[in-house]
Amino acid sequence: MSRARIRLAIAVLASALAIGTLPAAAHAAPAAHSTTASTTTAGRYHQQAETIRQIPLQGAVNVRDLGGYRTWTGGRVRQGLVYRSDALGKLTPADITALSGLGLTKAVDFRIPMELQYDGADRLPAGLTATSRPVSDLGLYGTLLGAISSGDPATQERMLGGGRAEAYMRDIYRTFVSSPENRAQFATTLREIADGKQGPLLYHCTSGKDRTGWMSYVLLRALAVPESTATSDYLASNTFRAAYDAQVRAGLKQSGRMQNPDLLIPLQEVRQDYLDAATAQMDADYGGFYGYLTDGLGLDLWTLAKLQDKLVR
Repeated sequence: MSRARIRLAIAVLASALAIGTLPAAAHAAPAAHSTTASTTTAGRYHQQAETIRQIPLQGAVNVRDLGGYRTWTGGRVRQGLVYRSDALGKLTPADITALSGLGLTKAVDFRIPMELQYDGADRLPAGLTATSRPVSDLGLYGTLLGAISSGDPATQERMLGGGRAEAYMRDIYRTFVSSPENRAQFATTLREIADGKQGPLLYHCTSGKDRTGWMSYVLLRALAVPESTATSDYLASNTFRAAYDAQVRAGLKQSGRMQNPDLLIPLQEVRQDYLDAATAQMDADYGGFYGYLTDGLGLDLWTLAKLQDKLVR
């Protein structure tokens, strides 16, 4: 990318973000493998069907290529450069072969040490080692393990029932924005994605829905993907994870460890109000998305322009 093109991209991006022209369309839940996006014609936005590009594996259920989405500037996010997923510790040999075909040069793991301890390290193609970049879950994983291992319905209800699980999730999402340590991990990942020398990159957490979901939402919006599309990509985790999560609940009930495994549903799902908790924190702390990118994450316009040039065609 020439410096002249970067300067032009910076000027366009700065003006667009500063005056808030990124559309804030109504949120819509996605269909099984589709979402919605807006393209511009004479300054007007038209909803069009979008495809969510899932990569089917046996040992992970929420692996996707973030490419293919339209941007409000008339471009489209390039495929084959950024992937999001859930944990990769249960991949089969066939899965690893499929992952090898993506040409990944970096895998970023947002899980905390306790998650690695209990769920195991990623299984990756030869020559690729995960980069640990933990993002806090406010102790959720430990709380969940404690509730399940207690085997006591009253304890589990006291820990997770009565709206407590939902409140916990909203608090976690707020810390994606408010915690300096969390912001640093997301910012480092975005800078790596923007680096022209960085090849295809994958990032993930345990379920690929919360930390990974926020990272994906921020990246897509930074690429000028309409907010409604970025939101639908976030909510799509419910579709991809539904069957697996139901099996987990059924197994806990059959084993006798949980009398009411539906207490886990608020923790297993992504929800609009969880995302809203993060964006409200973003507005309160930084005055909006542009302030979050520049002041919260410390990304300068040069980096944002490089993101656009590398990932949008």
